[in-house]
Amino acid sequence: MNAREERSVPTGPPTGPGRGRALVVLPTYNEVESLGRILPRILAQDDRLDVLVVDDASPDGTGDVADRLAEESDRVSVIHRAGKLGLGSAYLTGFRRGLELGYEYLLEMDADFSHDPEYLGAFLQAIASHDVVIGSRYVRGVNVVNWPMSRLLLSYFANKYARWVTGLPLTDSTSGFKCFRRRVLEAIDLESVASTGYAFQIEMDFRAWKLGFDITEIPIVFVERAEGESKMAGWIVREAIWRVWSLRLKSLFRRL
Repeated sequence: MNAREERSVPTGPPTGPGRGRALVVLPTYNEVESLGRILPRILAQDDRLDVLVVDDASPDGTGDVADRLAEESDRVSVIHRAGKLGLGSAYLTGFRRGLELGYEYLLEMDADFSHDPEYLGAFLQAIASHDVVIGSRYVRGVNVVNWPMSRLLLSYFANKYARWVTGLPLTDSTSGFKCFRRRVLEAIDLESVASTGYAFQIEMDFRAWKLGFDITEIPIVFVERAEGESKMAGWIVREAIWRVWSLRLKSLFRRL
């Protein structure tokens, strides 16, 4: 870890964020077009929400935009990492920081408007009576906009496959729009979570489920990003295919 990775702007008062506050972990890599627009939208949804941007040394200046926004609002903080270290790793970094700061709820979402900030209120409402809330694209039909049919079919059947292999009672275990109570993340051995991409989302859901936490899904509409480039890659799909079997075997042998 170098000096740039450690540099951050503190969130909240020295005594901590306060009971019932929520931290949105927002990983970024080349999101300069959208970050300045989505952060105010997130903060406007509920006064309990703060945002932690985890930037992987974006070459387009996203990290500088994040720093400027953090200087303008004490509800925004930033972690700069040394390079492109992966989505799952970024979320784990954000979760650890949120737990250290005492947040009661920790959310994850994309920074490119594929996840609409207006759903955040529904997440906070649902988490009041559940341990994990997942924004599902498939719990009420198929709610995806601007995806080619090949991408939609891949996502839909990947979720069917994950449910078949693991037994997870979810329609969208690969969703990256979700909210955890802090007790869930405290119970999960974050150091042993090694997945990224689709597999990271499945693994976190699976671990929470196997620990007996109450998981629910709320319907969302997913809109494919209008700016920047999609970060989907073939290795993400390949990892998910074998990782679900690894999770099932580890669960059978009580090694999760």
